[in-house]
Amino acid sequence: ARQECTCAMESSGTVPDVGVPADDLRAIVERPGPFASVVLATEGAVENAAQTNERRWKALRQDLEDAGAPEAVLDAIDGIVPDAHLAGDGLVVVASQSGVALVEHLDDTPSAERASWSTVPDLVPVLEARQHRVPHIVVLADRGGADVIGVSQGGRLTRLTAGDDDPERKVGGGGWSHRRIQQRAEDDWAHQAREVASEVSALARRLDPRVVVIGGDVRAVQLIRDDLPAEVAERVHVIDPGRAVDGSEDERRTEIRRLVQTAVAEDTVATLEVFKEEMGQQDRAVAGAEATIEALAQSAVGLLLVHDDDRTAHVGDDPLAVSLGSADGGPTVRLVDALIRAALVTGAGVRVVPGAGPVPEGVGAILRWNPTP
Repeated sequence: ARQECTCAMESSGTVPDVGVPADDLRAIVERPGPFASVVLATEGAVENAAQTNERRWKALRQDLEDAGAPEAVLDAIDGIVPDAHLAGDGLVVVASQSGVALVEHLDDTPSAERASWSTVPDLVPVLEARQHRVPHIVVLADRGGADVIGVSQGGRLTRLTAGDDDPERKVGGGGWSHRRIQQRAEDDWAHQAREVASEVSALARRLDPRVVVIGGDVRAVQLIRDDLPAEVAERVHVIDPGRAVDGSEDERRTEIRRLVQTAVAEDTVATLEVFKEEMGQQDRAVAGAEATIEALAQSAVGLLLVHDDDRTAHVGDDPLAVSLGSADGGPTVRLVDALIRAALVTGAGVRVVPGAGPVPEGVGAILRWNPTP
């Protein structure tokens, strides 16, 4: 006899934890606007960097002035710009008539400079930069120990040194003492490695790193790796450059960056796979602007997925009042900015995703619960 399926759609569940620290951003969008939002390139490797920063800002400043931004708001930004290259290759500033609300230095040069005077701040570059700062640990080792650098989800650095930097050395030749000297050196290296592994393990418990990068002396790297607990060792990636100042610093930075960005891409792919699965089950996901706006209005969104573009929407005083239709007296803002504000005030995470991908219209969400079971 044919069996009837009595399965019900999942009404609630977990949401991928790939949002970024955003409590400070929520506090900003809950302030009254309008806001001046500035995204500026501030490369430190250019000649006369401070003057270059000010020249670039001058053009954006004029755009903001033309859009109606008050002089006092622009003056508050003036003093931040000249030395911004000392802290990163990009700068985001959000300010209103109540003062500067956010100064965020970016690790990379922004893909485009822009400025806006709008009811809702432009936070996409900040969110995108933060989602590229996955927690990771870098271990630069030799047989005397290691320099260990931990990077938190928020980009905070922890630096420490493990080992005594005074390794026993093996010697050539023979004689009755040769074997004893060789063994003493091996024992010392193993002791140094255990100390490093202990420090790395403790740091990993604090940071929960996506990637652990170990580079340097081959024997030291192997000993450290062997002493790490399995849950940390499985995240290890080995690179050649290590602790020595030997001209390989640029190669080391490039390798670390590549591994971290690979982890970011893997997180995005995994998130989109969850989104596709939930959409396929007609379960805890919505796609397209209209459906996402409706889910946000019901506080059902767990993770908002958005692509950065210039489509517009209308907003009301309530951050959840977003409309694609007639203005109804509400100001016009970028759709992505309106959706992010609504997500932040309802405690949802945000993930910036590619425009070409499985999210129709570049707008969708994974839901905490299904509002239409």
